[in-house]
Amino acid sequence: MWIFQQEGGVSLARLSSLFGCSRQSLYQSRARQKRRAAQLAPVRELVQEVRRGLPRLGTRKLHYLLSGKLQELGIKLGRDGLFAHLRAENLLISPRRSYTRTTDSKHWLRKYPNLVKGLAVERSEQVFFSDITYVKSQERNHYLSLVTDAFSRRIMGYALSDDLGAESVGRALKMVIKGRMTCLPLIHHSDRGLQYCSHNYQQILKKHQVSCSMTDGYDCYQNALAERMNGILKEEFLFHNCNSGQELEVLVKQAVESYNTRRPHLSLKMLTPQQVHEKTCEQLLTGSLKSS
Repeated sequence: MWIFQQEGGVSLARLSSLFGCSRQSLYQSRARQKRRAAQLAPVRELVQEVRRGLPRLGTRKLHYLLSGKLQELGIKLGRDGLFAHLRAENLLISPRRSYTRTTDSKHWLRKYPNLVKGLAVERSEQVFFSDITYVKSQERNHYLSLVTDAFSRRIMGYALSDDLGAESVGRALKMVIKGRMTCLPLIHHSDRGLQYCSHNYQQILKKHQVSCSMTDGYDCYQNALAERMNGILKEEFLFHNCNSGQELEVLVKQAVESYNTRRPHLSLKMLTPQQVHEKTCEQLLTGSLKSS
């Protein structure tokens, strides 16, 4: 893109000679730039509207959500073009990186075998992945327990607490049990943390006939889906600095709702976790989808 400058700079006549083109072509290029800028003017508002609910949504998903409105407005803007425009408008999302250890697997309690290694996940409510991550308020560090459906990527249960106790983590599991749509065989997979091996947590699993599965050792990739879920929530939703745990509780609830119902997934063919989960569970209940 050329930059035109006459006041205190190079004249158009000089520029045309330097670039080997006519003054008319330079004027035409400048006019095209102005028309394009005017055409793209509504894009900022469209992006900001989406990001009010999904504040750190990536460019690819953002382009998918905006494609219909861009077409209605007659704006031709591909994914790479949107990326370039967001960069020029300083609207790109900067990555955030942090780590706090939440797992203590060096304990004497029983560890359970890995039941999901090599398993083909073919339906909703076949495998649930669990993990714990930390989130901050100005008061202190808090701990967020998440349980996610491996097939639909839907967050089935969550609990925010001030400690890593088994009772606190168990609240997320109880939410999962209450919110299930089917009664088909279910595997609960997690790392080998003390909370998941505890008597209280295992009693909840046994009471509801949920099979327990754990990672083989210290390889975080064996619980990659749960780790990925932590990253999405913290990167895209839980980045506001809340004053208290009560404020953070409200934010977590809003984040889970937005993630489940509004955020499209590449792995789900740009559907939301809620759409995929409800559709597949309905198919299972009506018998149109084979259960495994």
